[in-house]
Amino acid sequence: MKALGVRLRLAGWYSLILAISLSVFGAVAYFAMHRSIRATLDAGLQERMAGVQAIVKADAPRGRGELVDELQEYAEGEGAQGKLRVTDAAGGLIFASAGMETLPERRRRGHAARAYTARIGGKRFRILRQPIEAAGARYEAALGHSTADFDHALYLFRAALYLAAPIFLLIAALGGYWLSGRALRPVDAMTRAAREIGAHDLAKRVAVPRTGDELERLAATLNEMLARLEAAFQRITQFTADASHELRTPLAVIRTSAELSLRKPRAPEEYAASLSQILRESEKLSRLIEQLLLLARADAGPAALTMQQTDLAGALRDACREASLLVHAKRQRFVERVPEEPLWIRGDRGSLERLFLALLDNAVKYTADGGEIEAKLSRVDGFALAEIRDTGIGIAAEDLPLIFERFYRADRARSRESGGSGLGLAIGRWIAEAHGGEIRVKSTPANGSTFQVLIPLAKD
Repeated sequence: MKALGVRLRLAGWYSLILAISLSVFGAVAYFAMHRSIRATLDAGLQERMAGVQAIVKADAPRGRGELVDELQEYAEGEGAQGKLRVTDAAGGLIFASAGMETLPERRRRGHAARAYTARIGGKRFRILRQPIEAAGARYEAALGHSTADFDHALYLFRAALYLAAPIFLLIAALGGYWLSGRALRPVDAMTRAAREIGAHDLAKRVAVPRTGDELERLAATLNEMLARLEAAFQRITQFTADASHELRTPLAVIRTSAELSLRKPRAPEEYAASLSQILRESEKLSRLIEQLLLLARADAGPAALTMQQTDLAGALRDACREASLLVHAKRQRFVERVPEEPLWIRGDRGSLERLFLALLDNAVKYTADGGEIEAKLSRVDGFALAEIRDTGIGIAAEDLPLIFERFYRADRARSRESGGSGLGLAIGRWIAEAHGGEIRVKSTPANGSTFQVLIPLAKD
């Protein structure tokens, strides 16, 4: 079953809430009107009862006939809407209007002086009964007033509610449907624009309505999401293109060497040279594939690493031990300032050694023969700070923000010669961030570079 659209649901909920509100308002208004009418009737009965009391007190001492005449005259002045009855202490009837000879009792107990509603001659009357003391005798007076006019007013009010409410609700529902459509029009526009955006035109954006409300924030959020998707897509595309280019070069060398060796018989020395070149290119290709697989693990998140209590000082010493062979080959001076006592962190030791070795390898590559390389480790405000400093060619200021991007080379020609792929620093940044740390760089062209790695120390 197809769900109702947002526009219909909004109009439906709006109409339901309005219907409930109208029902509550109508009920409250009806009962307030009913209470007001009854209070008005009761107040009128109290005023007329005071007049009856005055007549009885004034005329009862002058005799029964005089009292009956006055009461009859008073009853005639009340008209058909009013009723009067007066009895003596024994219940004997002194005067009664038509229909008041037998007076209905109260249906429920309550205050004796309060009025109540009863039927007389098939019509509803409001009845008030009170005792009267006059000339040493006790009487009881009962006044009644027809509620026909007031009942008719209540009937008209109910009829107006029953007739007007559905019409008003229908108008409100139509108005709500129109308003919801008008309010959701920018959403429809954003939906159409989003449907038109594909993988090849992620640069498009949805129009942002300048309304200052949730719709404007929604459109801005969609555009931000599209910008992130576009950047991610561009990174993937660039990564694929760079990886293809990097893989193609060693494969081309391997293929060319093999084809040249097979074109004609050659001397054993030539075969050996060709195979050596193939082996070197195969090793480069293996390293590149290994780095690509490592970056694929990086994209999968920190779960790709095995985190445990690790001695960072030991990891840096092992990396320095491996890098020392490269340093000696270029007759460079190597300074190692790593404390002997353990520096505990929570991390993956193999990945940390890879990070330090990549930084040391870069320092060796970009430092001339006879230069100096220093590796240092210290504590700084709850962090372990590892520093790799060199006196090499340095990095230009415009290249510093980009050196951690995949396949980026500040000096492409030199990186080709030294066999670099431009992935080492990208892998290093991932390793540092996966350990909750960061990697920084300070560099001055022709004066060398300093890479700093901050890793949080393990809690006791």
